[in-house]
Amino acid sequence: MSAPRFLIIGQGLAGTALAWHLWERGVPFVIADRDEPVTCSKVAAGLITPITGMRLTVSWSYTTFYREAIHFYRRCGKKLKQHFFFPRGYVRLLKNEAEIAKWHKRRRDPDMQPFLHPRPPKMDAEVIHDPANGFQQRHAAWLDTTAYLQASRDLFTTLGSWIKADVQATDVQDDATGVEWRGQRFSHVIWAQGWSAEKHPLLSWVPFQSARGTILTVQADLRGERRILNRSCWLLPRPDGSLRVGSTYEWKFDDPHTPAAEQVQQLETNLHSLLKTPAQITGMQTAVRPIIKNHQALMGTHPTHPRVAFLNGLGSKGSLRSPWLARHLLEHLLDGTALDPELDLQRNEV
Repeated sequence: MSAPRFLIIGQGLAGTALAWHLWERGVPFVIADRDEPVTCSKVAAGLITPITGMRLTVSWSYTTFYREAIHFYRRCGKKLKQHFFFPRGYVRLLKNEAEIAKWHKRRRDPDMQPFLHPRPPKMDAEVIHDPANGFQQRHAAWLDTTAYLQASRDLFTTLGSWIKADVQATDVQDDATGVEWRGQRFSHVIWAQGWSAEKHPLLSWVPFQSARGTILTVQADLRGERRILNRSCWLLPRPDGSLRVGSTYEWKFDDPHTPAAEQVQQLETNLHSLLKTPAQITGMQTAVRPIIKNHQALMGTHPTHPRVAFLNGLGSKGSLRSPWLARHLLEHLLDGTALDPELDLQRNEV
């Protein structure tokens, strides 16, 4: 098959970014998606923050991913006539003496400097517990993933490029010249279906280590505070006045949408250790993050099926990383550009 035409399985953050890049290049595609009401991408808070984790380190290749994400989401928003990407201040509050001591050492590292706000955060002590020990980050943002995914789906549907379908691996046949699904021919299929890809027979060797996570929806009076806050949990004020709070990590689970009660209780405890003002929990969502052990993500073509491609394992960084990763993969498939060795599926075959 000479002309490129792509079949994308899954319209999460990865699949949606792939579709947008193909649309921008004028390459035809079809997205097949199960249209589940609760998925990792739909539940995701969409946080984009440079200094993260218990170790207080700069997220891997943050500047590269962030620059791409800003331009990508603004282009998408302009096309859709919607605003779903929001630069925000981000305040990290230190939870104990050990974390304070760690931060005093880490803050001097050169890689930290572009992301540190020169002024300490001023916070309302009647709203936040112990607001003095903390720092502000620059170049942070959040993506309204629900609005972005729905608006993108509406556009792709209008283009005739979105189909509701629960595609199984056996439904897609590939050979040396292309891929066939439902009587249609494609140059490639890209599996971008999140954690359920661990059940794909061609990908059983990929070391998935996915984690179930829960996010709460909360009502509380923050007295005008709009920054993203973090101490033991993160708290995201949204334009509609609601707050989102997260998140849990459960490495062993059976039901992808039913969290362990003790995990939810711990998240509530963390919230109350952050907020002094009363908070009412009004909702809860649970889904599974696709994580690949010892990898930030993996992409590329299958070692013995060159028409079968894969983009997965974005974990909690899908909003940040999907625009760059999707472009990188498509440049490999369409232009022959070499993949980053750390991300190349074939180079990391087990």
